[in-house]
Amino acid sequence: MPYVNIKVTGGAEAPNNEQKAELIRGVTELLAKVLGKNPATTFVIIDEVEMDNWGIAGESVSERRRKAR
Repeated sequence: MPYVNIKVTGGAEAPNNEQKAELIRGVTELLAKVLGKNPATTFVIIDEVEMDNWGIAGESVSERRRKAR
């Protein structure tokens, strides 16, 4: 029973419903192909994390993006 958790930034950069469906389908197919896992028991969870709640190198993604402009 594989469990895959995909974390992406939310807000304006969040994937749309079609992109999420493609991620879920693609990950499920990959686990079936590579590991022989049953798609019926494969769980794929997509979490959207606000950029203020995601940090890299001591800064939030929001702050890093502001500095990059």
